[in-house]
Amino acid sequence: MSLRISAVLLLCVACGDDAAPAKPTKTVFGGNRPVTLEVPKNYDGRNKYPLLVLLHGYSAGGFLEETYLQLHNLVDEHGILLAAPDGTTNPMGYEFWNAMDACCDYYHSNVDDVGYVSGLIEEIKQTYNVDPKRVYLMGHSNGGWMSYRMACDHAEQIAAIVVLAGATWKDPSRCAPSQDVSVLHIHGDQDMEVIYTGGVNNLAQGAMYPGAMESVADWAGYDHCGSTFTMGANIDLDTALTGAETTVAKRDGCPPGIGLELWTVVGGTHIPNVGPSFRELTWAWLQAHPRP
Repeated sequence: MSLRISAVLLLCVACGDDAAPAKPTKTVFGGNRPVTLEVPKNYDGRNKYPLLVLLHGYSAGGFLEETYLQLHNLVDEHGILLAAPDGTTNPMGYEFWNAMDACCDYYHSNVDDVGYVSGLIEEIKQTYNVDPKRVYLMGHSNGGWMSYRMACDHAEQIAAIVVLAGATWKDPSRCAPSQDVSVLHIHGDQDMEVIYTGGVNNLAQGAMYPGAMESVADWAGYDHCGSTFTMGANIDLDTALTGAETTVAKRDGCPPGIGLELWTVVGGTHIPNVGPSFRELTWAWLQAHPRP
């Protein structure tokens, strides 16, 4: 009888070794700037999960940006962890990110948003089984600037970024990534807020910013890519425009596993009318570009 009991106990111990760790109950991160992490319903701590951090545009806030892009649909459909944090609020009542000289700390609070976003990523990794090779940022407008800033300052944390209607530093010497980061830049050529060809932000004391082509060219240098493009098939990102309005230009000669692309929404504005194709195509691009 004792031998049979011992055998059963051994089997139970073996079963316990394969059991999934308990799903964490903590979902709020960010300290005094809290954000609720969206977690797949079938989260299994034995598996590694990609983390996507969505950075909102000027005055939008995380909830509004996520509502616009509908990224929450990715959480269960593709098994991702999703965080959409808020910037701080300026005297006008607008939420913003202190990303670069051209955007968007107009009242000179000097808030350390680089430290906040970096710390948020690390805090989430301490609780959830995040795949360090699949940490991604997606940013719109001011959030796009912030995504570029994070890739400049904390490339070691980030595999790839998607920038919608944003820009990088005008002065390339202010960006020194510690390693290559894949970049997808999406921009409407009729954007009157962040001009496709670059411009001056008078709200930021006349600070200049590069256009979409210049931003990608600068990142070709950081990422050790070539100087030419290969054109892909057009895609449909904007539901208000007829047909496949978006051109796809892929930078040649990048290191293995690194992607650098410019998607130009021909006729697109600062806030394109995005549908499910935007969500699915951008996520597919990110998934195809984990850290090598």
